[in-house]
Amino acid sequence: MDWGFVKADADDGQTYKCACFAIICHHCGERFIEFFPNAKQENLFIGMTHALFYMGIPEYVLTDNMKSVVTGRDPEGHPLWQHDYESFMKLIGFQTKLCKPRHPFTKGKVERLVRFVKENFLAGRTYSNVTELNIQALSWCRDQNSRCHKAVDCIPDETHRSECWNVTGILQNSKELSLYLCPQRRISFDGMVNYEGRRFGVACWYGRKTCRISRKEFTTTIYDDDLTKALSTYDVTWNRKDRFCKDQYVAEQSEEQPTAPVKAILRQSDTPTHASGFAKFNFPEGLKDG
Repeated sequence: MDWGFVKADADDGQTYKCACFAIICHHCGERFIEFFPNAKQENLFIGMTHALFYMGIPEYVLTDNMKSVVTGRDPEGHPLWQHDYESFMKLIGFQTKLCKPRHPFTKGKVERLVRFVKENFLAGRTYSNVTELNIQALSWCRDQNSRCHKAVDCIPDETHRSECWNVTGILQNSKELSLYLCPQRRISFDGMVNYEGRRFGVACWYGRKTCRISRKEFTTTIYDDDLTKALSTYDVTWNRKDRFCKDQYVAEQSEEQPTAPVKAILRQSDTPTHASGFAKFNFPEGLKDG
């Protein structure tokens, strides 16, 4: 697996970076790609989960030395896994092999896949939001997986079904896995959470300081911290303006009114003027000329 990056030009003239998660089966060439606004670790987990639902759980995943995967090596050269990634590996049930540093050709198949995506899938493509782009990407993967490829001398879909599925596990959904698909967010003082470079409002009646959020198809949903209740939903757009929800702020408070006629009277005068601190430098006209 690997990340690829591409620049996207928006209609308002701005240019931003888009990350492509790519993974390929080294036996049959079955491929899967998914796009994200960034290549953070939480998006790595989401991309890997979707890919393993699509392709099955392999015994090993080959990757380079990403900071979200490995933090270093011990004196004997063994990898020191990033603790969140290590927990994810144990939950899914696969192992990870690392490429040698500065040896990208070790995972040449996925490197060629990233290049092929840029040259074949992305060339001249337009999209309105990341969900539409991923729908097009999945359709492209299915089309490519159903064609015969000379590099592997087979049709990836057929070989994957007949051979690879026999040695891979089937990923089962679970509460623990759902936590990786719905990253946790801290709610700011103004009742907003940040997700994929955009801010979304949370209802004021939700009393906790953290919540969870996910994007599925054309809907972004904010859940409570236990994933038992949806707090608010938003249509997926590529607009970076803040999005507000119903009941995000406290309604106008009730006001007490007098129960008897008001007889007390105050008198308000004009705002008094105070001399400026520079007034002492306003010399008479005669002194100015001298």
